[in-house]
Amino acid sequence: MTNRAEAQGRAEPPVRPDPALEQLAINTIRTLSIDGVQKANSGHPGAPMGAAPMAYVLWTRFLRHAPADPHWPDRDRFVLSAGHASMLLYSLLHLTGYDVTLDDLKSFRQWGSRTPGHPERGLTPGVEATTGPLGQGLTNAVGMAIAERRLAAEFNRPGHDVVDHWTYVLASDGDLQEGIASEAASLTGHLRLARLVVLYDDNHIQLDGPTDMAWSEDVLQRFDAYGWQTQRVDDGNDTAAIEAAIEHARDDDRPSIIAVRTHIGFGSPNKHDSQKAHGSPLGEDEVRLTKEAYGWDPDAQFLVPDAARELFREAVDAGAALAADWAQRLDRYAEAHPDAAAELRRRLAGRLPDGWDAGLKTYALGEDFATRQASQAAINTLAGPLPELFGGAADLSESNLTDVKGAPNFEAGEFGRNLRFGVREHAMGGIVNGIALHGGFIPYAGTFLTFSDYMRGSVRLAALTGLHVTYVWTHDSVGLGEDGPTHQPVEHYAALRAIPNLWFVRPGDANEATAAWALAVERNDGPVALALTRQKLPTLAGTDTLAREGLRRGGYVLRKASNEDSGGAPAIILVATGSELQLAMGAAEALEAEGTPARVVSLPCWEAFELQDAAHRESVLPRAVGARVTIEAGVTLGWSRYAGDSGASIGIDHFGASAPAGTIFEELGFTVERVTDVARSVLRGELRGPVPTLDPGHQPAGLHLARHGSDGRHPTIAPGASGVNRTSGSDPGHS
Repeated sequence: MTNRAEAQGRAEPPVRPDPALEQLAINTIRTLSIDGVQKANSGHPGAPMGAAPMAYVLWTRFLRHAPADPHWPDRDRFVLSAGHASMLLYSLLHLTGYDVTLDDLKSFRQWGSRTPGHPERGLTPGVEATTGPLGQGLTNAVGMAIAERRLAAEFNRPGHDVVDHWTYVLASDGDLQEGIASEAASLTGHLRLARLVVLYDDNHIQLDGPTDMAWSEDVLQRFDAYGWQTQRVDDGNDTAAIEAAIEHARDDDRPSIIAVRTHIGFGSPNKHDSQKAHGSPLGEDEVRLTKEAYGWDPDAQFLVPDAARELFREAVDAGAALAADWAQRLDRYAEAHPDAAAELRRRLAGRLPDGWDAGLKTYALGEDFATRQASQAAINTLAGPLPELFGGAADLSESNLTDVKGAPNFEAGEFGRNLRFGVREHAMGGIVNGIALHGGFIPYAGTFLTFSDYMRGSVRLAALTGLHVTYVWTHDSVGLGEDGPTHQPVEHYAALRAIPNLWFVRPGDANEATAAWALAVERNDGPVALALTRQKLPTLAGTDTLAREGLRRGGYVLRKASNEDSGGAPAIILVATGSELQLAMGAAEALEAEGTPARVVSLPCWEAFELQDAAHRESVLPRAVGARVTIEAGVTLGWSRYAGDSGASIGIDHFGASAPAGTIFEELGFTVERVTDVARSVLRGELRGPVPTLDPGHQPAGLHLARHGSDGRHPTIAPGASGVNRTSGSDPGHS
């Protein structure tokens, strides 16, 4: 009978070594992990002690990797979702020949070390994902498995399986308790993602104590219900049983989870099966006792016996042979399919093709589009030259407008282009991170901006890891209207701008939205978040020629004051983002009509603006002009850096309200008349700092807000109007 390994041209696992040598190798993993934690006087020794046998089996008998070439594209991926067990991974990386030295192990958790407390992608060779927040690694692995299937569907040809690898995960009880893992596992089972194998370190202990204090479900029955293949290994030291279970998992056409009954702190006379082995070193005396229980020299530290090193280092030559064989197969593929091979190489290298942005649309003055509509047009324009653009939405594709039109869905048996995440925002965030980590794609994920809260943990890790991910967050303000304050983001702009290395972009019209997508494609060292309107916005004068470069630099002068071309200086600068940019333009015209020279600055991306040199920032916001008004339909937190000591900030420092968008904007005071009046007050020196809304509406009593009366009308949305053309077919539900 031909098994799947043979059918895929895979070698069978190597011959099992002598049991004594196998035990020596396993205990080497254990003692290195113990010593690293003890020397640091910080860390988690218990999980590596219990999980070492299953890790040994996976790394020596199944994992196809190349220690000398950690980025070999067709390697299997191993994700340590239980990131607290990082010394297990670092020990394996050192033992199998990666560029991780004994000195690196000895500097675990120290300043400047390549072995931080939790694994960090890009810092340590061989680490596939930044993990630690539980559930994230497992979810990243789902993204990697999705990426492998999609890339294989795009490039494999009969007789040429150039994309052919597996994703393995080591997960803890805590991983499987986190909601993100449940979301991801549910979707994985639905998609029948074979080539994903999860080894569950079922040790019955978490930081507070036994897991049954808070957890009594049958985990495997839950995964059965998700549609996974499930297995149980009763003895975590039974390497033959673990090997057989992994083989069985690889023979199934479903994702697989193997619950391996381990013992945290295995071998420790006083901390075996105790939470005391979880989050702190064993202690010097207990280290000695444990090593004696292993038959180890209790005085030896960071000992790697020659026989164990030789066994593990077989991975170096084996990996080099695997990578060389793949390179030869890729060359043969290139001979048969030269265009596909060139495209695959480009994709894997992360290079953009020439002319990728040539088809992006420019919008004319007078055209009205919601920025989500301009985003939709950009996605579908870019989809042709950039087949790596790959993503979807959390059950909101018809509102976020994220689909590539005419492309099939990614589903079980058909690995198409449009991902359907369901109502699983947090998993969506972790999955697109995994797709980015895998390589070959520019992933994107869509939902309402307010629901970015549900995916914040994944967004933070994308920023920390520097991943090329784009977020399509629509319904970006109180302008979404009738759904009310539960769905209206106000604090989100500031909260997201607070995440280092996340570029938060709030375009002010269709041209800026198109430029925002170009920025998202170009930026490859961190995520870009697009905050897009539900309601239509006018195309503003100047954005057709200025937006692309201006948005790339984060902020730019959209409208000069009338006296600037003759060498004069503006009397006041109006600074805005998003849907409020039109208010700044209208107020500038009103002020100019009164003889007050007014400049308008569009500042859609603070983060990009702050990276510009001082000369550019000064040219946009000259310090000599202290009279400034900032306008944004969110909290005013942070705007003082641009308003300055003499300026004012128009914003919303409270929750929104349920009403048509036009009514909300009028009642809150987001009108040209109000902005103009505030500007006059600033010029007279009568007003500075945050400006209260006119009528905050119904709010929690604890906010103690006053009402100030209505003033003017919104320039493009009448009172009682939504700002959206509703149709049953094109604008359903939460439109």
